[in-house]
Amino acid sequence: MQTCVFTEPQQGATYGQLAAVARTAEEVGFDGFFRSDHYLKMGSVSGLPGPTDAWVTLGAIARETSTIRLGTLVTAATFRLPAPLAISVAQVDEMSDGRVEFGLGTGWYEQEHTAYGIPFPDLRTRFEIFTEQLEVITGLWSTPEGATFSFAGRHYTLTDAPALPKPVQRPVPVIVGGGGKRKTAMLTARFATEYNRAFVPLDTFSRNVANVRSTCESIGRDPASLRYSIALVACCGRDDGEVNRRAAAIGRDAGELRENGAAGTPEQVVEKVLRYRDAGADRIYFQILDVDDLDHVRLLAAEVLPHL
Repeated sequence: MQTCVFTEPQQGATYGQLAAVARTAEEVGFDGFFRSDHYLKMGSVSGLPGPTDAWVTLGAIARETSTIRLGTLVTAATFRLPAPLAISVAQVDEMSDGRVEFGLGTGWYEQEHTAYGIPFPDLRTRFEIFTEQLEVITGLWSTPEGATFSFAGRHYTLTDAPALPKPVQRPVPVIVGGGGKRKTAMLTARFATEYNRAFVPLDTFSRNVANVRSTCESIGRDPASLRYSIALVACCGRDDGEVNRRAAAIGRDAGELRENGAAGTPEQVVEKVLRYRDAGADRIYFQILDVDDLDHVRLLAAEVLPHL
C-alpha cells in the first residue's frame, strides 16, 4: 500500500514549513508529499501568514527532494486556464525528474473565489469546465512532438497549439476524486490514473469504489488499471495522552478523530487503514494538519508504515 503525507497550507504554513514536511516525509520513507490547492483558510484558524500557490510550492520542493512523489489533492479547475496549467505541471514534472501527480477537481469553496475575484459558476458549468480542462490538458501532453493540438469546446478553444513543453512522464498520473455516481465516475474512468475519496466512512468508500469499477467496465476499461485511494486526518500518538495533545493542537476531538480519521495509537491507526486497504484502497493520504509536528510524521513512518 502506498503512503503519502497530505497538507493543508491555507490553514497557515510558510513555504519553509512545507518544505520541511516534504523533506522529512522523504527521509523517513513516505511515497508522496501532497498539498491542497486553496487560497483561503477554513474555520477559525488565523491562516497566517497567508496562502501559498500550489504549483509554485511544488516546483521549489521538486528541487529540494529527489525521490518522493509530488502533487495536488486537488487543483481547482476554476483557478487556472487549462493550457497554461498544463505548461506549469509539465515544467514541475521536468524539475522533479518525473515525480509529479496531477489532481484536478471542479472547485467547491465559493468564499475563496469571492475573496480573490475568481469566477465561481454554478455546479453544472463547473463540471463542463472540469471536463474540458481534462480534455485539453491530457490532449496537450499526449500530442506527439512536432504535431499541434486544437480543441473547440464551450469554454475553451485552442488552435494549433504546439503542445509544449512535454512532461517527463508519459503520461503524468491524473487524480480525480469525489462521490458523484455518474459524472465523476465517468470522468475518472475516461481520464484518471487514480480515484480518490477523502474523509468518508468505510462503507461509503466501498460503494464509491464499486461504482467507479463498474463505470470502467461499462466503457471497456480494466478497473484494475486505476489506483484507488483514501485520505484521512492523521492523529497518531504512542499513548492516549499524546493522541489527545495532537488532537487539541489541531482543534479536534480525539474521540471524533478515532471514529472518522486515522487516529489513536499506531496499532489502532494500522487497524483502521487496513480496513480501507481490504475495501480496495491502494494508497492512503495521511492528512497532517500541524505542519510543525515533524515527530508526528516520523512516528507514522516508524510505527505505521511498516505494517502497510
